[in-house]
Amino acid sequence: MNFLKKLFNIPDKESQEIQNQEVKLSLDDLFVHKFVDKGGKFLYCIKKSEVKENLKKILLENSWKNIFLLDTVLKSYLNTSEIKLLDSPVSESPLLTNCEHLIAENGDIMFSSNQLGSKKLTEYPENFIVFAKTSQIVKDTGQGLTGIKTNCKPIPTNISSIRNYQLNNNDDNFLNYGNSNSKNLYLLLLEDL
Repeated sequence: MNFLKKLFNIPDKESQEIQNQEVKLSLDDLFVHKFVDKGGKFLYCIKKSEVKENLKKILLENSWKNIFLLDTVLKSYLNTSEIKLLDSPVSESPLLTNCEHLIAENGDIMFSSNQLGSKKLTEYPENFIVFAKTSQIVKDTGQGLTGIKTNCKPIPTNISSIRNYQLNNNDDNFLNYGNSNSKNLYLLLLEDL
């Protein structure tokens, strides 16, 4: 009987069931798949020294000589003798910041006024380098908002997220009309769990 199924290309009931099974990914795997599918560039780091080395390689690869920091704590990852720190954002130079949460469900990166201040994402340069830790990965936007409410006192404003990691990507969501937040984005993810 198997011979006839193979000859006439009739799929086994068992193989159909295997193909139809839903694959359950961990939150970090789900985030990485969604993030990369949307065009984000992802660098996984186990130690802080790897963050420093990968950041140096990103700057070298793109021939960036200047960088704007939104969080001065991240200055420790830069060799200031090789790169100039800017006082304000410039369109040709990248921006280095941290974030609130990484949303696994759709691969978005969530920010608040803690990172962006009162400016909108569209007011910042196209090139973003984001530093995050694996403990910042949450299942969905609801968990991200709950995390912000729990961890931040007072609750920050200007909560937004980058959804597109390819410049000139058209978003058909009518809620984003006129507010393109597409960024050329690198994510340096540090394992901290």
